[in-house]
Amino acid sequence: MHAWTRWTLNRVGAVPTLRAATVEREFALLVDLLIELAGPLRRRAMSLWLSACEGYGRTAAERGLAAGEVVEEIQHLRDLLIRHLSEVIAALPARASMATVLRFNRIVDKGTSHAVVGYTDALVETLFNQRGVPVAATGPTEATTSDRLGQLEAELKRLRG
Repeated sequence: MHAWTRWTLNRVGAVPTLRAATVEREFALLVDLLIELAGPLRRRAMSLWLSACEGYGRTAAERGLAAGEVVEEIQHLRDLLIRHLSEVIAALPARASMATVLRFNRIVDKGTSHAVVGYTDALVETLFNQRGVPVAATGPTEATTSDRLGQLEAELKRLRG
């Protein structure tokens, strides 16, 4: 899913408060979770996926995206999944292939919803912190985002172990 990372980072450019490596790390985590959601650990991985997507929404707010851009980025991930997995899914029996496509769509839809929730929460927190006065946003720092990613990565490692 390097294509998703490249596409996203090229669109937005530099983010003054986050290193590109941190954004790439978050994208890699989301893709790793999608892989787990296709396997036998999918039920246990779903809550982690939703938490990671909510964090992704928070990071998107930090990156200065509009709400529609958050949705657009995840939709681009869906497009890439369809393109890269189409041959594998087409090789499955008809019932299994349809079930797989529907499951992936549900997973991505839930992820999109949680990303928008995280994005909205970050914006509301910014407004409350500024007493409703619009000023330059002071979102999470690089360290805060990195710590959150570290916790999610550790939880994924425990899930796999």
